[in-house]
Amino acid sequence: MNSTASTDELPSSTAPLAGVRVVEVSSFVAAPLCGMTLAHLGADVIRVDPIGGAADYKRWPLTEDDESIYWAGLNKGKRSFAADFKDPKAHNLIRDLIIDAGVLVTNAAGRAWLDYDELAAIRPDLIHVQVLGRADGTGAVDYTVNAAAGFPQVTGPESLSTPVNHVLPAWDVSCGLYAALSVASAVYRREITGAGTKIVLPLEDVAFATAGNLGYLAEAQLGLPGRGRVGNAVYGTYGSDFGTADGARIMIVALTPRHFRDLTELTGTTAAVTALEGALGADFRDEGTRFKHRDVLNGLFSPWFRERTVEQVEAALDGTSILHERYRTFAELATDSRVTDNPMFQSLDQPRIGTHLAPSTPMSFDGKHPVVRPAPANGDDTASVLAEHLGLTEEEIDELATGGTVRITEKDPA
Repeated sequence: MNSTASTDELPSSTAPLAGVRVVEVSSFVAAPLCGMTLAHLGADVIRVDPIGGAADYKRWPLTEDDESIYWAGLNKGKRSFAADFKDPKAHNLIRDLIIDAGVLVTNAAGRAWLDYDELAAIRPDLIHVQVLGRADGTGAVDYTVNAAAGFPQVTGPESLSTPVNHVLPAWDVSCGLYAALSVASAVYRREITGAGTKIVLPLEDVAFATAGNLGYLAEAQLGLPGRGRVGNAVYGTYGSDFGTADGARIMIVALTPRHFRDLTELTGTTAAVTALEGALGADFRDEGTRFKHRDVLNGLFSPWFRERTVEQVEAALDGTSILHERYRTFAELATDSRVTDNPMFQSLDQPRIGTHLAPSTPMSFDGKHPVVRPAPANGDDTASVLAEHLGLTEEEIDELATGGTVRITEKDPA
């Protein structure tokens, strides 16, 4: 914790990182998600961007006024400092902000004024998190990392021969959360030992580690048969999607013998499934066996779903142990009570975007979620950051702004 923290910055259950100050020089998903997560947890996060915004400042989706909903979503609760990244005077200001804060999170590469060795020579207890594309320093993004990680080859319908990318930037999200965890861990270590930490986090390694942790790589290394596509089935257990009479689709997962027993009883197929076990010499209490024979089991269960509306199906399933969920669109989810009545989502009047329900952290602390705060516009906090943390006078700040070294903006009313 910064030793100059005031009493109103001291940690509470919903702001455990109060008093920690972070400078973030970033763009896109992973590093901004790290900074926003830390901000939700009470850290003072100052996002440093070029004047006019980094490459992600106008990323889709956009409002009708061309304001980025994406950017606002990933930068809630931060402060914005805008400077001319080509100006050596700006480099010195940013360096001084980092030294003052003691924590840097960045995915920018090749900038000497963000180099760990140069910064740590001035502040030895610096916590420096560098998000890379690959461990060798070459560039990569979620979508190229995903191509290398094997998952597109086992995603999609069984009959398809081409790779299928998933829409979720899973590696960016995982990387951002790993980065936030690394900051929290390093801050704790510094509190105990006084030591700083250089942390390097390659996005590609996040994907590769996940593939290893889930057994995909060991499976191949041990010479087991290659894993193929299984469509919407769940590898190694029983799961399938079914269509209903009114055209909806619902996902069913039966992980345990109880789940599967309830499914056969609900669909009136217990006798048929027992007969099938005898004919196949199979024991459907074993989830792997259920997976192997999923196609014939799907054929037994499908008529029950096809003869009922999704509301009838859901009502029947709700009285069982069977894991289930109807497929929904984002528009449907946005109006679902699990969002609208969820204390994680709070009404946010986001300048330039509009009022909407915005998420805090998924975890609650002592029954409460951290308060959601709006995202700034580019340069909203430049003046206050220079005054509060570098001690510059109003005249000095005006001179920097007039010379184009920094950008000073008036905050939009909340």
